[in-house]
Amino acid sequence: MLELLPPPPTDPLWDLTAAFAADERPERLDLVLGVYRDPTGRTPVMAAVREAEVRLAERAESKEYRGLSGNTAFNRAMQTMVLGAEAPADRAVTVQTVAGSGALRLLADLIRRTRPGTTVWISDPAYVNHRPILEAAGLEVRTFGWRDAEGGFDAEGVLRELGAARRDDVVLLQGCCHNPTGADPTLDAWEALAELAVREGWVPFVDLAYHGLGDGLEADLLPTRILAARVPEMLVAVSCSKNFGLYSDRTGCALVLGTSARALAHAETALQNAARTLYSMPPEHGAAVVATVLEDDGLRAAWRAELEVMRGRITANRADLTAHLRALGHDAPARALDRQKGMFSMLPLTAQQMLDLRVRHAVYGTTSGRINIAGIPAHRIPRLAQAVAAVLDASPAPRPLEGLARQLY
Repeated sequence: MLELLPPPPTDPLWDLTAAFAADERPERLDLVLGVYRDPTGRTPVMAAVREAEVRLAERAESKEYRGLSGNTAFNRAMQTMVLGAEAPADRAVTVQTVAGSGALRLLADLIRRTRPGTTVWISDPAYVNHRPILEAAGLEVRTFGWRDAEGGFDAEGVLRELGAARRDDVVLLQGCCHNPTGADPTLDAWEALAELAVREGWVPFVDLAYHGLGDGLEADLLPTRILAARVPEMLVAVSCSKNFGLYSDRTGCALVLGTSARALAHAETALQNAARTLYSMPPEHGAAVVATVLEDDGLRAAWRAELEVMRGRITANRADLTAHLRALGHDAPARALDRQKGMFSMLPLTAQQMLDLRVRHAVYGTTSGRINIAGIPAHRIPRLAQAVAAVLDASPAPRPLEGLARQLY
């Protein structure tokens, strides 16, 4: 059987991560993997998370199954955080998932079961796993442009292209800190998107993975709440990987907003059934940690303070890189970076220039130009700016570079 398996495509991000690990140059810099790193280069366990884990260990109540919807305290706390304490509790149902990617897949399955043949629209560029997840669930995917000529959000273009979305189509929108571009809509643009969704009848599908790391927790959640207040139905995938630092604990949830108790009950059962066939039940630990943090006033305040420190470091890194690029005579890319927010930014480099950056300067980013701003040690920003400037100033890389790149892979 296995001999009949054709060579499958590999994951480009993890290929780059493996190439970085094999690179023996001491000055190499990993800006591929989407994790937050502190000034020492570590991805720390947040103090509020560590304290919650201590409390859970001391209680050590049970490892019994939680059920198909997962940890109900976590679900309740996450729904309140995302939609706001004033949002009607009966407007939505929430199911714990295996991180944000698991939420995306469960909600994709819900779309397919509800309306086979539905088209889901995603931005171009999009998070690298959006299309594979949606297509694996059997959905048709179409794209709409996201950026303007200067690398910012193209409000006019997005509204124009989404005018082609049909009633009952689904439009996947990142709620804040767009990955990979860092280019976000203004609040006015979010209001316009909400109006378009209501007028044309398409369903917003919000991916929330970086809330708290852009303009602050409440500000980053406001676009999702704007949509929720206006549209009759909405899907939301939420990750706790970045803002709680629970990367390997795979913690997230899927929210479905509707207009009737009957429809929401059916949606919850459909999500449970999909989870049952994929992984049965989600892991408990991360959800218990998040519930402990969000339900305790002191821990919640400590977590939000830590999150604000992380956001401040990301913002400072971007501002520092921007300043160094300007000082090196590259004002246009500096202006583009200045407009972006969140963990990621897009360098104005071609795939060949990104290859040059990797091979000649040991700086690893994706071929699209995406770099992880949150992963740069502050003291290495001047060297990163110099490397980017050198690539921008250089003539096109010669052909022999491609052979060297293959060796690094």
